[in-house]
Amino acid sequence: MNFIVVIPARYASSRLPGKPLLDIAGKAMLQRVWERASATEAERVVVATDDERIEVAARSFGAEVLMTAAAHPSGTDRIAEVVEKLAVDDSAIIVNVQGDEPLIPPEVIRQVADNLAAHPQAAIATLCERIDRESSLRDPNVVKVVRDRQGMALYFSRACIPWPRDHDWGGTMPPGDWWRHIGLYAYRAGFLRRYTRWSPAPIEGSESLEQLRALYEGERIHVAEAVAAVPGGVDTPDDLEALRALVASDDG
Repeated sequence: MNFIVVIPARYASSRLPGKPLLDIAGKAMLQRVWERASATEAERVVVATDDERIEVAARSFGAEVLMTAAAHPSGTDRIAEVVEKLAVDDSAIIVNVQGDEPLIPPEVIRQVADNLAAHPQAAIATLCERIDRESSLRDPNVVKVVRDRQGMALYFSRACIPWPRDHDWGGTMPPGDWWRHIGLYAYRAGFLRRYTRWSPAPIEGSESLEQLRALYEGERIHVAEAVAAVPGGVDTPDDLEALRALVASDDG
C-alpha cells in the first residue's frame, strides 16, 4: 500500500529558534525524523519548509524538499499546499509527521497509513494511547479523545472527557477508559483540498485543535491505539536536553 510522508519543518520557534536543525548526538533533529520516516517503506518522504537554511540542510542528507509559503493558518494548510505541488490523486494517502519528533517509531507511521486505507469512510486516521494518571486527565496540554464503537472520533478536548460527574477528584483515577490523542495524522489528499476551503470552526478556536474543523464539517476520523509508545516531541530547552541525554546513552 503506497503512501507519502510529509514532514513540515519551520525555522521559526519562540522557544527553540532553528529547532529542526538543532544537533542531537551528531545529527540534526530533522535528519533523525527523516530517517525514521524513511524506514516505513513510504513511496516518498518529503520535507516541507519555508526556510532556505532548512532546505539546504535537508538536501545535504538526501531528503526531497518542497518549499512552501511562509504564511499558513495551520499545519494542515501547509500539508495541503504540498498535495497541490505534488499533484497527487484525491485518493492518495498523506501522512503528516512533525519535524520535532526524532524518536517517532516507524511502525506507528505505517500504522496510520494502513488504518486509513482500511477505513474508506474516514477522511483522517490518527492514534491514541491510554491515560493512567489523574494529573494527565486534568492537564490541558494532554488532548483527550472519545471514540465510538467503530473507533471513530466523537470529540477531542483539552478538558477531561467524558466528565466523571460523581468522581471525587482527590488524586485517584476515576473508573473508565481514558485516551490521550497522539498528533500523528494520515489524510486522503481529497480531504486536504476540501479543508483549505473551510473557515475555522468555533470549536476549533475554543480548544485550539485543528482536527475539530474536520468533525465540525462532518468528516470522520478513525482513531486507533498506537502499536508502539510514541515519545513526546521537542518543545522546550528542557525537552531538548533530555532527548540529547537519552540518545547519547542509547548510542553509548
